[in-house]
Amino acid sequence: MIILIHLLKLTAMAIYFKKKLALSPKAFAKTGGLILVFCSCLTPVCSQGWEADPAVVERLSKSRTEFNYYEEKVPEYALPEILANSTGVSIAKPGEWTKGRRAEVLELFRENVYGRVPSTPYSKTFRLVNEDKNAMGGAATLKQIDIVINSEGKELKIRLTLFVPNNIKKPVPAFLLIDNRGPANTDPTRQTKSEFWPAEEVVKRGYAIAVFYNSDVDPDNFDDFKNGIHGVLDRGTRQGDSWGTLAAWAWGASRCMDYFETDKDIDRKKVAVLGHSRGGKTALWAGAEDQRFSLVISNESGAGGAALARRRLGETVSRINTSFPHWFCLNYRKYNNNENAMPVDMHMLLGLIAPRALYVACADEDLWGDPKGSYLSLYNALPVYKLLKTGSTLPEAMPPLNKPVAGGKVAFHIRDGSHNLLLKDWNWYMDFADTLWKR
Repeated sequence: MIILIHLLKLTAMAIYFKKKLALSPKAFAKTGGLILVFCSCLTPVCSQGWEADPAVVERLSKSRTEFNYYEEKVPEYALPEILANSTGVSIAKPGEWTKGRRAEVLELFRENVYGRVPSTPYSKTFRLVNEDKNAMGGAATLKQIDIVINSEGKELKIRLTLFVPNNIKKPVPAFLLIDNRGPANTDPTRQTKSEFWPAEEVVKRGYAIAVFYNSDVDPDNFDDFKNGIHGVLDRGTRQGDSWGTLAAWAWGASRCMDYFETDKDIDRKKVAVLGHSRGGKTALWAGAEDQRFSLVISNESGAGGAALARRRLGETVSRINTSFPHWFCLNYRKYNNNENAMPVDMHMLLGLIAPRALYVACADEDLWGDPKGSYLSLYNALPVYKLLKTGSTLPEAMPPLNKPVAGGKVAFHIRDGSHNLLLKDWNWYMDFADTLWKR
């Protein structure tokens, strides 16, 4: 009788994991299904990962009654197969991904979510407007660069701020922050300091640190795409897949990467792009579009970023399209309250980063950004990392609070606190970078 009871419990657990891990029947079968669950629970206690604080769930539910914060109310869903091409044929070899399926997935995101960059010709110049070789009391060299874009007489300037550590062998790896909070957080004089961009701590660890202000590239408001880089490069009538503002910011990150390739102090093979919140969404798309970034870091990117859309927990596709109509392409609105019709979900976005390194992070109180959905997205991107033989693994359960997990080229943490980018997060990102770049 006892054995029968345990078998019934294991069967229930298998069904639970199949649903919560969002595995298709085919993918679930490959995991070994019941055998996997049975074997994983032979130890006295199964691993216990993070779970949302019921008090936080209750508080947020009362403040936004029209949105779901309860895990038990997440609808049934099935994720699109990441390793099956447009005709349904399974992808079994690395070359089939890199030479075929990857391009299909990238195109699906351009068409349905972020939009595509126009092919308008433009010129690009780099102007060193300030250099201080004795910044931070001699610890670093400050460089301030204007990246000037010109097309048919229309001009746009992206201001890039860069600190490079002195007294260290060059070139050095670099972190590029997409700043969505404004220059007050990234003061080049260092009279004002912020954990959002802890330049001194990053330099002390032997890394360069750079930042650009997202609104230099495109304003973060709905201006009918008349200003910023849209005003410089857009031609003709906007289409359903014309690029939105997130794609414009990601394009701006790539122009910063263009500069890094000209700077002998920067190791262009070891550049990380990092963003928080809307900046985190941007960093993911920048990493998907531009494979020169060797590490992509998404800090609390939530809906439209790392979190699975089909879970409809916290912010939804409809809510984000309504609140920020300029962020995505018009086609994305087709999936307002219609997530299951999407030909993609965000695990496929994360899969586009492979085989390069990827770090996804969340905060305990930021349920609006669906931490569990972000972890499941990363977990369901692992088949691509495994196909490309990166040695990347993660546990099925989320890690406990403030306990980062890393396996091969992927990492994740959920920390205590609210929606923010803190020194604690940066230190964990640098720890991961140490394993990648300082071997």
